[in-house]
Amino acid sequence: MIVYDPDLAGLNVTIPFKADVIRYLDEIDPVAESIQAVNCIKITRNRKKMKLAGFNTDSAAFRDTLKPLLQKQHRRALVLGTGGAARAVCHALNDLNIEFTLVSRAEKPGVLTYADTSHRIITNHKVIINATPVGMFPDESHCPYLPYDALTTRHLLYDLNYNPEETLFLKKGIEAGALVKNGLEMLHLQAELSWKTWSL
Repeated sequence: MIVYDPDLAGLNVTIPFKADVIRYLDEIDPVAESIQAVNCIKITRNRKKMKLAGFNTDSAAFRDTLKPLLQKQHRRALVLGTGGAARAVCHALNDLNIEFTLVSRAEKPGVLTYADTSHRIITNHKVIINATPVGMFPDESHCPYLPYDALTTRHLLYDLNYNPEETLFLKKGIEAGALVKNGLEMLHLQAELSWKTWSL
């Protein structure tokens, strides 16, 4: 049974629906349209007619939580995943003028597979971002398939997952002395941005 709440101002969308939800929207913000992923929906009404507008607050939240961590060697990034979260990450990296390469399980034009991620690839990409659910609870014993022994103290590993707070992906970064960050602050910031969107 569907319960209609006349006071509902908006909602957030999570994996794996950030791209699929677009077809149900009446309009989409230019940023979300360029990303082709929506994580925030604003609801407005005119004479009881409801309108759904899509936004992406993930990208700005990721950008603003990554930026303070960046050092001069962080010029190239590996983005693990090609879904809605990865698209938001790539948009943010463009804003920060960081070159990036996508990594996927499936072979796609212009995208590396995990089998392609050699020591040279890891060495040439000092930022590695996990934009997949791999390693998230209850799958805590897994991590993306990478040559982690190529990591150094000059690397930065960012995992969009935050449960557990320290994923196996991040643990391997810590073992190498790399700078690491999970997605909890990003979660909080995107929520604040969503709240602002609903309040406009």
